[in-house]
Amino acid sequence: MTALQAREVVTVPSEEKGGVLSRPYRALSIGIVSVVLVIAFEATAVGTAMPVAARELDGVALYAFAFSGYFTTSLFGMVLAGQWSDRDGPLASLASGIGAFAAGLLLSGTAGGMWVFILGRAVQGLGGGLVIVALYVVVGRAYPERLRPAIMAAFAAAWVVPSVVGPLAAGAVTEHLGWRWVFLGIPALVGVPLALSLPQIRLRASGPTGTGDRPPTDRRRMRLALGIALGAGLLQYAAQDLRPLSLVPAAAGAALLVPAVRGLLPRGTWRAARGLPSVVLLRGVSAGSFIAAESFVPLMLVTQRGLSPTLAGLSLAAGGGTWALGSWVQARPRVEPYRERLMFLGMVLVAGAVAAAPSVLIPAVPVWTVALAWMFGCFGMGLVIASTSVLLLQLSAPEEAGTNSAALQISDALSTVLLLAVGGAAFAALGGGAVADVAGAAASGAHTGHPAAFAAVFLPMAGVALVGAWVTRRLR
Repeated sequence: MTALQAREVVTVPSEEKGGVLSRPYRALSIGIVSVVLVIAFEATAVGTAMPVAARELDGVALYAFAFSGYFTTSLFGMVLAGQWSDRDGPLASLASGIGAFAAGLLLSGTAGGMWVFILGRAVQGLGGGLVIVALYVVVGRAYPERLRPAIMAAFAAAWVVPSVVGPLAAGAVTEHLGWRWVFLGIPALVGVPLALSLPQIRLRASGPTGTGDRPPTDRRRMRLALGIALGAGLLQYAAQDLRPLSLVPAAAGAALLVPAVRGLLPRGTWRAARGLPSVVLLRGVSAGSFIAAESFVPLMLVTQRGLSPTLAGLSLAAGGGTWALGSWVQARPRVEPYRERLMFLGMVLVAGAVAAAPSVLIPAVPVWTVALAWMFGCFGMGLVIASTSVLLLQLSAPEEAGTNSAALQISDALSTVLLLAVGGAAFAALGGGAVADVAGAAASGAHTGHPAAFAAVFLPMAGVALVGAWVTRRLR
């Protein structure tokens, strides 16, 4: 009997009872949820500080790139993590990812120019890609199917406190100490997740699947991963430079991207073939449309309505709670037969929230309209995102969990990069780069830039979310 088989014999009886916080799973659950907690705090805090960082680094015109740079490199990290996790288990991928995540934050926090800042975000994205896929593999290996919706709901719940505390803390630090300390302070938080999660992952989810044989590294997938990251980066760069010469990197990016996408995502993804391909497609459509829109909300509120960075970040805070609520709802056993209907409802709520956000460009509309809309949109995202993760694991064989989890995250990140590129190009073309004095706008309440530039970001994203509502009809 191998060590892996012995461990399975020991753990099977305990998996027949109890929840994610029962004795067999308690330490592991707290550890991996702590990892998500740090990622959530970073996302909410950095989003609050980003408008001021872009202004001080003279990089408002590259504002979208500061977000998409993260997602571009995460594409490579996701494929690498899928291969790494299927070959050796998720432990090394998770530890390396957290290290790169912290290093990227330090690089951005000490940047002297916008391109160095974006480089730091890229390093951070590589780490994030390694971490997120490794976490999915841990869930697939260490938890029985009946507990997976609950741990996915716990991941969403980990966003609640950071959604409230993150913007408030980041805003206060940005206004009184400077935006750099937002980036430099977060790496101090990574020690706790490492200490809690790594020993439990080594015990319950390490090593290759099956007989213990290590599957060979798929070098073709790694080349495709590099192609998808470079292609997405070139397209994003071209979208930020509206001169005719930018068609050259755009064409090169497309030439790299198309074959890489075809090779890394399940066959039939882009035509919404039923089953796993549509699950992967829905993940990209939902995440891309929502995140691309959300990235511009703080900038819109600061420059168009004169809010401080703190208040602009807090406008999205309540969404963390409703996102967790949506994830909790999908985890109830009694709603399992209605999962697809809930996901349809979720995408309709996302489309409505994104479409309602630019209404605050009208001075007579109260600024709290964004907060209210985002509460409904985040509830919809909680229904959809957790459900796609559950469906993916249901449709994946154990030895394919890493590869398919990577495909899900690739769809998520690639869609976000491409939609940010489209939104950023529209934003720049309509004068969004003129939003230069963010701090001055917040202090004086003056409106700067062109409101139409923001509307050109939000309204197309609402249309993309409606496409996602159609895709929910093709998940089974």
